[in-house]
Amino acid sequence: MQALQSFLDGQVVLIDKSMQWTSFDAANKIRNLVKIKKVGHAGTLDPLATGLLIICTGKFTKKINEYMGMEKEYIGTITLGATTPTYDLESEPANFKSIDQLSEEQIHAATKQFEGDILQMPPQHSAIKKNGERLYVSARKGITVEMEPRPVTIRSFSIEKIELPLVYFKVICSTGTYIRSLANDFGAALGVGGYMSSLRRTRIGEFNVENAKTITEFEAEIKMIRATLEGESDTQL
Repeated sequence: MQALQSFLDGQVVLIDKSMQWTSFDAANKIRNLVKIKKVGHAGTLDPLATGLLIICTGKFTKKINEYMGMEKEYIGTITLGATTPTYDLESEPANFKSIDQLSEEQIHAATKQFEGDILQMPPQHSAIKKNGERLYVSARKGITVEMEPRPVTIRSFSIEKIELPLVYFKVICSTGTYIRSLANDFGAALGVGGYMSSLRRTRIGEFNVENAKTITEFEAEIKMIRATLEGESDTQL
């Protein structure tokens, strides 16, 4: 069966990405479901992160850069009192420190230094290329690559709840912001270390995760459309 014409003409598909799926996995799954080649996503989510992923099909793939540049909103948790090489749970926590001395006032106050226009150092375990090689490839070889800090804008960084060692946060930020780096830097500012232990993207520009479908829901919808089209075709014979 040929691709559904609307996807070939161009659509924006909002997907609520599940944990362990890569952004490429999600885009590839949709490519196979709608059976067209031109499918791409507008902004990577790490495999351990969940939430909103914008996927463009057909002629709308030309809009990917526009969507990638939009402001983003995240919620998640930072675990205080340890660090990890990847700044999240893709690697094992180490460098454990006591958090007994931390007060809620200190934790809330520490967010202020990260709001506004700041310089942020990307994680060594990231997909940024340096000298033709992804940073995470060099990091897995035990090679530390010298990087320059990058300008980002964090419009809001708020602590929603504290259940030590977990700190629940909400961040509204510019494209290019690494929430993993923010978690690591936040822990360092408190003097106890920290790493991102969960992350969910809830908004990109005007697009909200509440309007997104899971891959399973999208697949069921496409199968229903195809079944309807096949039924209509059989009726006409």
